[in-house]
Amino acid sequence: MTPDAPHNDRVLILGIGNILWADEGFGVRCVETLGARHSFDDRVRLLDGGTQGIYLVNQLEDVDHLIIFDAIDYGLPPGSLKIVRDREVPQFLGAKKMSLHQVGFQEVLAMADLLGQLPANLLLIGVQPEQLDDYGGSLSPAVKSMIEPALSEALGYLADSGIHPLENHLASAEIMDAHPHAALRLGDYEHGRPSQAAAWRHGDARFLTPSV
Repeated sequence: MTPDAPHNDRVLILGIGNILWADEGFGVRCVETLGARHSFDDRVRLLDGGTQGIYLVNQLEDVDHLIIFDAIDYGLPPGSLKIVRDREVPQFLGAKKMSLHQVGFQEVLAMADLLGQLPANLLLIGVQPEQLDDYGGSLSPAVKSMIEPALSEALGYLADSGIHPLENHLASAEIMDAHPHAALRLGDYEHGRPSQAAAWRHGDARFLTPSV
């Protein structure tokens, strides 16, 4: 159990990944869903970190609790959820092969540590991806089904820290408007995807290596 947080403890809930590459978008979709359902007091900030990498380091300044949602190659069955905490998080990220943004976020934590800005409390909520090379695709069913358990982990952690969603909340405008276009929100993104016949998904044929 995490002790109750002092009233001035600051929490950053961060989703990282790329929604354009199928299960790579898990972290961002978790933050999007959390922000659409809940609002918190000013101790808690939700951030779609995308694949910004080292540019996220300034976001960790004065943060006491960092919750990270991400798709991570744990070597487990697709859709498996795994929780890593505190000082094990940077060690784990340095030891495991993740997705394309792995090195960038390792550097974020390392630089934050060097600057004395690494949050004292870290919670990594990761899911084993199934599909990463489907450009324009959404989450696979196995990974999409883990959004709810992942949010439960985060909300449970916050509750143990004495932080709860506000009553009579409205959907967070900050998160709902985080994407540059409404079509990138999960529901519209999935329903608006063109067919394979209308949108080639396997690279530009002009640059593909001819088979021998």
